[in-house]
Amino acid sequence: MDLKTASALRRLRLVSTPEAVSFLLLLVCSVLKRTTEFNAVPVMGAVHGALFVLYLIFWLDAWNRARWPMSRAALYFACSVLPGGGFYADRLLRREAEASVIAARARAERAGQEERPRTGAVDA
Repeated sequence: MDLKTASALRRLRLVSTPEAVSFLLLLVCSVLKRTTEFNAVPVMGAVHGALFVLYLIFWLDAWNRARWPMSRAALYFACSVLPGGGFYADRLLRREAEASVIAARARAERAGQEERPRTGAVDA
């Protein structure tokens, strides 16, 4: 995975949790609006809307750079519209990033072994 792809996945991961929190807070504010005099829906709606738009922009960038299959892209999109789905997306993206780091280290190690000259003599 190149640096731009890793950055795109990191941006998506960083915005997924705040987007999920804002969605849950918006739901709580909606209930409070109907049961009490407290009305924070306009504020939370704007906050959640901005975070949702950021999530979608970062999702499109990550999908384009990581070349996900349609099923994985649909899963990450579904995480943006489900309450608490951003927490699940964060966990999946963290696993994907860890797997790519492990794969990159393995490739670097294999490349390092191939570059070492092989001699028939054993060092004493």
